[in-house]
Amino acid sequence: MKVCGLTGGVGMGKSAAAEFLRARRVPVVDADDLARQLVQPGQPALAEIQAQFGNGLLTPDGRLRREDLAQIVFADAVARQKLEAILHPRIRECWQAQIEVWRRENHLLAVVVIPLLFETGAESAFDKIICVACSTATQRERLLARGWTPDQIRQRLAAQWPTDRKIARSNFVVWTDGTLDVHTQQLERILALV
Repeated sequence: MKVCGLTGGVGMGKSAAAEFLRARRVPVVDADDLARQLVQPGQPALAEIQAQFGNGLLTPDGRLRREDLAQIVFADAVARQKLEAILHPRIRECWQAQIEVWRRENHLLAVVVIPLLFETGAESAFDKIICVACSTATQRERLLARGWTPDQIRQRLAAQWPTDRKIARSNFVVWTDGTLDVHTQQLERILALV
């Protein structure tokens, strides 16, 4: 089985690429989805986050106030490192376990979406790496459309490698400034090569 890592900056089209792959019956697991599962009430990671950052980050029903936590960790690199130390090893364990399930099921190809693939040193786990990228202007436009402030955008981008660095380390690049059809055509060509 070939295993591809799919990465790229925030707002660059990773979710659209994952949706395309799933529609082609390629098994996909997304590190962001795993992170959301790991902080559900009752999960050990949530208890560690609570111990590290305080009870104020939980709703009355015990759910994580994700936006409040994001405001803390994207404004403070030390706080972000503490959160990453809690979550990143668990996230990696989850996607590695999923890959093993897919191997036993005899899939030919599987994809793991990891926004911080290079930043977490995960590249050696993959046969090929696909980077989804777009221009800075398009990225900013997409993030503003999500309701992010310019300051939030700056903080999030500062927490990731620059796009050109990710592109340089990847085997394939999907440029998403164009239409979804163009995005899809690029992914189809890549699937034919992996």
